[in-house]
Amino acid sequence: MTPRTKVLFLCTGNACRSQMAEGFARALRPDLEAFSAGVEKHGLDPRAVTAMAEAGVDIFGQKSKLVDELAVGEFDFVVTLCGHANENCPYFPGKTKRIHAGFDDPPQLARDAKNEEEALGHYRRVRDEIREFVLKFPGE
Repeated sequence: MTPRTKVLFLCTGNACRSQMAEGFARALRPDLEAFSAGVEKHGLDPRAVTAMAEAGVDIFGQKSKLVDELAVGEFDFVVTLCGHANENCPYFPGKTKRIHAGFDDPPQLARDAKNEEEALGHYRRVRDEIREFVLKFPGE
């Protein structure tokens, strides 16, 4: 049996984008062993849970965590999903390859939404972009 590729999805607060990426990787990519973390801990975003549930992926049980809380010592890939995480990404020794794949921040975009449906629209768009990234990962 071939070992699965270990990938860590990293964003600022491990509240939204990295949680979505982990959820999609677990649901759609049996070849990956997916994890997510943040350079800070902000708690799981309820709108991210809702948007992912609409796409058929349950992330409700996932928790916001820091990198040093993970029980995994080495990753094949670390994917930063926002500029802040890319700039503040901890050093990973060994064979780890870092990839930056920046996505818009749904909570930031939703701040000026006129209603909940408009706010969720931002989450849905970014969710769909993350799904496409995960499906094509690691790409070229």
